[in-house]
Amino acid sequence: MRSRGNERDAVRQAEAAADGAPVRRCILSGEREARDGLVRLALAPDGRVLPDVRAKAPGRGAWIGVKRAELEVALKKGRLKGALARAFKSADFQIPDDLPALIAAALERNALDRLGLESRSGALLTGSDRIETAARSGQLQALYHAADAKPDGTRRLAQAWRVGSDREGSDLKGLALPVARPILSLALGRENVVHIGLTDRNAAKRVSEALDRWLHFIGPDPVATPCETASQGASASDLSGDRPAVNVHEEFE
Repeated sequence: MRSRGNERDAVRQAEAAADGAPVRRCILSGEREARDGLVRLALAPDGRVLPDVRAKAPGRGAWIGVKRAELEVALKKGRLKGALARAFKSADFQIPDDLPALIAAALERNALDRLGLESRSGALLTGSDRIETAARSGQLQALYHAADAKPDGTRRLAQAWRVGSDREGSDLKGLALPVARPILSLALGRENVVHIGLTDRNAAKRVSEALDRWLHFIGPDPVATPCETASQGASASDLSGDRPAVNVHEEFE
């Protein structure tokens, strides 16, 4: 059965092929996709397999593009261990029981970091009135809401965006993120962030890529995470060490 999620995944794969972006193969599904849409796994100095969402850690790596639920099944049934052994060409590693949670936390942190960077660059708006003004004047490129945003506010901004972009009658609307306003406020360094608008096309693209990768992994019905999650989880810094470096762009069949 076709679903909105499946259609979005098909679009991601088609865009990767059209853009000529570096493509990697998911070790679990076998599907090929743009590298920036996948998650790299690498070995930490202590032998643990950890997420390397920015693909900067040295040593061998493996790429996955499946959703969290699929990864949890593969981990439970031993399929992930076998796929990693082939990718790393070794069985000398340990897979943390909470690897799916570590990946989700790392992707969340990466997405929120991107929002923070765009906030500091001046390409990001907060506050209903400012966003509505930008939307009605045709300047709005992307619209996001906290998980606990009130429906009336999200509908009003969506309507303003449709009017300003001459798309009245369409289903154009913002995206509710699976995090509440305290987390967004902390990520952006601002108070009471409920709605987020982006007015720069390139900034909107960068944010969309980071969010798409996170939301694809956690699936269609994510649970809102506690405030501290955004600052937890393993990162590339946990993967650095004295291991000999190899080409991080290497694709493992």
